Amino acid sequence: MQTTDISAIVTGGASGLGAATAAALAGTGARVVALDLPDACAAGPEVEGVTYVPTDVTSEADVRAAVAEAAGDPARPLRVVVNCAGIGPSARILGRKGTHSIDLYTKVVQVNLVGTFVVMTVAAEAIAATEPDADGQRGVVVNTASIAAYDGQVGQAAYSSSKGGIVGLTLPAARDLAQYGIRVMTIAPGIVETPMLATVSDEFRAGLAAGVPFPQRLARPEEYAQLALAIIDHDYLNGEVIRMDGSLRMAPR
Repeated sequence: MQTTDISAIVTGGASGLGAATAAALAGTGARVVALDLPDACAAGPEVEGVTYVPTDVTSEADVRAAVAEAAGDPARPLRVVVNCAGIGPSARILGRKGTHSIDLYTKVVQVNLVGTFVVMTVAAEAIAATEPDADGQRGVVVNTASIAAYDGQVGQAAYSSSKGGIVGLTLPAARDLAQYGIRVMTIAPGIVETPMLATVSDEFRAGLAAGVPFPQRLARPEEYAQLALAIIDHDYLNGEVIRMDGSLRMAPR
């Protein structure tokens, strides 16, 4: 799937993995519509070819409006969706202050899993309406899970549930959308140097890096973007989850 003169959607596109991916796609000649919350969009980096659209990914109405904008240029059909939007609060099922908040659990699953599903579903409808290329392809969706889907730690019940759902969604989504020439892939990153880690100390960050077998450092958002572009380019990758984690396997805590 070539990315020159196409349109692409990147959720969580104003920072972290999403911002790196939006910039990388724009650098290949794609018109990128970056979806994020209003405050994040206002603070997003200025990148030629990237347009920010304030969007709550859990709102079907918001997503439909954003997809309509992304699919509105017939000369640049919507071909690519990369779902990076997500949150990762931590809480134990039973803690000193009582049980895990049901509202918090629901919110994490709603943003991470349901939000991914909403964007993928609405965007797939628009992609399916485009003309296929010479190989019958219309588009590709890249979702974001986490190694927490496999190695969830203490306090990650909600986060791991949501990311495990994305892993489980990958194959049936690829099978559902195959008839329309749309591929579905998932990246499961390890520990990435993103704004989620901005509040921790350098010492704590160094400790996290020391646990990675090799390379013994945190991953970079640009490496996620590099992998996303490789998946988009590789037409035979479909229905699979790729771990990007330096062979890290998380300990219980």
